[in-house]
Amino acid sequence: MEEKQNNGCYNLAMSSKRIMHPNHVAVPRNFCRLPGGYGVVKICVSGAAETGACGLDAFEKAKELGREIAKQGAIITTGATTGFPLYSAMGAKDECGFSIGFSPAATEREHIETYKLPIDYMDVIVYTGFGYSGRDLILVRASDAVVIGCGRIGTLNEFSIAFEDHRPIGILEGSWETDEIIRRVIESAHRPNDHIIYDSDPKALVERLIEMTVKDKKNTNLVFNTHDKWDPTGKNADYIL
Repeated sequence: MEEKQNNGCYNLAMSSKRIMHPNHVAVPRNFCRLPGGYGVVKICVSGAAETGACGLDAFEKAKELGREIAKQGAIITTGATTGFPLYSAMGAKDECGFSIGFSPAATEREHIETYKLPIDYMDVIVYTGFGYSGRDLILVRASDAVVIGCGRIGTLNEFSIAFEDHRPIGILEGSWETDEIIRRVIESAHRPNDHIIYDSDPKALVERLIEMTVKDKKNTNLVFNTHDKWDPTGKNADYIL
């Protein structure tokens, strides 16, 4: 039997039932269910690992962003790093979200000892072994949409990958300059893109981004088998018990 913990998560450790993801992939036994079911929209949070220039509200904005990603039924993906992405992952875990990190390292030991990166607040870490630039490419392509927060050159790299791959992109506006820099880059590049949205409210930004992503999945047939129909999110799919 499931037991609800104080933080709202479900403890499945004592359950005799086998919980299955709707696409027939087993869910970890300590998996936290999300409101309305388990969604499959994966949202990458891109931001600075060192946030000295981000402003005092950056961490709280990052956590709020992560909380909204989880509350709205999506999976958060990050570069398994410190700073803005880490705080977003912390926020997602506050709401029983599922967090996947993509590391530049080839092994856990290299991740910790060489890159000095954390392993906290991530349910799964993918050790790519491709360094930062290769990690960025895999991270973005493994995600359905990207949110850009306060960032530096690595964040701009992830933005450019998402831009070229026509991924839905949400630009979180704040006390930092990243959103203004991206506006100027797009204007100067003369490359219109209707897959970019701007918002200073994390909740509204995530809502709009998920709506755009679901629409894209429908249009490109990237859909989800819910046993009796095909659905772009999987949020209303039944669990197999």
